[in-house]
Amino acid sequence: MNPELYLADLEGKPAALSALAGVLDAGNPFAGVPQGVRRVVFLGMGSSRYAAGVAALRLRAAGVDAVAEYGSAALGYPPGDDTLVVAISATGGSRETLDALSRYQGRSPVLALTNTPGSAVTEGADLVVEMAAGEERGGVSCRTFQHTLALLLALEARLTGTGADVAGLVRRAADATSDLLDRRGTWLADTLALLDGPHGVYTIAPAERLSSAEQSALMFREGPRRPADAAETGDWAHVDVYLTKTLDYRAILFPGSRYDGQAMDWVRQRGSTVLAVGGEVEGAHALRYAGDDDPDVALLTETLVAELVAGTWWAGSR
Repeated sequence: MNPELYLADLEGKPAALSALAGVLDAGNPFAGVPQGVRRVVFLGMGSSRYAAGVAALRLRAAGVDAVAEYGSAALGYPPGDDTLVVAISATGGSRETLDALSRYQGRSPVLALTNTPGSAVTEGADLVVEMAAGEERGGVSCRTFQHTLALLLALEARLTGTGADVAGLVRRAADATSDLLDRRGTWLADTLALLDGPHGVYTIAPAERLSSAEQSALMFREGPRRPADAAETGDWAHVDVYLTKTLDYRAILFPGSRYDGQAMDWVRQRGSTVLAVGGEVEGAHALRYAGDDDPDVALLTETLVAELVAGTWWAGSR
């Protein structure tokens, strides 16, 4: 793992997204998904599971039975001809995901989503879809996380028949990502100071974009090795609000939940510090970017703020 190369990986996000949009324009990578799928089981760990959790929620909302499971779980849905198993692993070698996948191979249709062609996760898969994120030389999942989300949106469109323009969405996310990168001289230094407290960083997001909070917290733990925890916005009042009373509480809020105001009421009462990424929220510092009024663009873009902060801290600690 290397912080300078990680920051370079982040710089490469717009180009990688543009290339992915071209792949999606050229043809539907999920055209080979069988008809008659009744259930979707996502398998993955870490960032892969974060992305899968959002995808499963969206599919359930569209009427498709879907679940995101830990690859390490000893129990899970039984295999069946109508159960599509989506194994997600950027490296293609996640031991837990491979172990879980063995329960389904030969008994359920298997789709492998990976950034590593020919890796173990592709062996025996009925369909392989490449993330097309390029090599992450920094050793941290950042572009692969973003591409996983985008491709799972394309899978959603295939399974629900919505005909959504995912390629167009990916291009808008590339523009939004470029906007944050190009303007970082106007916001990054202030954001570093705002979040640099003695007790870590806390991340908050609505259920529909919970992966943004989870991935952001992971970046603070994985790179600069700082304490960080993620919470769903409504659930925050039940699990994390207590910390605002005793800690120098610093948080990133990804707006969009009907419960943003409830969380901020507590924040204002206790003098905590919150950065709202992508929206204006009373009592919070705001960081806006191009296209942040589109929740799907936000889903694919907003973690870049935490990634850049984490990468800068990480590089400075060496």
